[in-house]
Amino acid sequence: MTISLRQARVRYGPLEALHGVTLTAPGPGMTVLLGRNGSGRSTVLRALAGTVPLVGGTVVWDGTDITRTPAYERARRGLCLVPERQAVFGSLTVRENLELAAPAPAPALAAYPQLEPLLGRRAGTLSGGEQRMLALSRALLAGARVVLVDEPVQGMSRAVAARTYELLGSLHACVVIAEQRLPPLLRASAPIVYELRRGVVVFSGEAGELERRRTP
Repeated sequence: MTISLRQARVRYGPLEALHGVTLTAPGPGMTVLLGRNGSGRSTVLRALAGTVPLVGGTVVWDGTDITRTPAYERARRGLCLVPERQAVFGSLTVRENLELAAPAPAPALAAYPQLEPLLGRRAGTLSGGEQRMLALSRALLAGARVVLVDEPVQGMSRAVAARTYELLGSLHACVVIAEQRLPPLLRASAPIVYELRRGVVVFSGEAGELERRRTP
């Protein structure tokens, strides 16, 4: 259960966003992509999901080259992308959003009980943190083999964020999350970390090693 980029290059018009990025996310387990806005971390997730094309390099999933496999087919095979924005269907209710992933929402409500009183509300009226909970609940219900999440705890309280990292870490899946900084809640668990700057990987290793490198 491994997904990789090999010498991946992505362009947005005349601008190249990824310059030959190579990384591997094994599973089950969590891989963290770090980088400021514009570093390429979100583009890495989109490249893995197939929502942006490569102009060079390959995407490999469990030893199979899926570079030319369309995004919808990757989703059918068990890949789930939770983008930073527009991750829920705003015109549908919370219940309807959950039912798109599975007919019974009970596991999602067990993960995030805060959603239960919101089941009848339209998803577009929820706060940012509530929308993240809903989007992640849909990912949990999908039973995906690869879960890609851009800034999973944005807008959440510390307690809900801790619960979210716990849920993602417990999945029997290859989990890749993109963050601007290494979350304190993940430092002790020593996930695999990649740091990107301007479309290039500048660090790869365990969280503890990254912390030691940054300590004067």
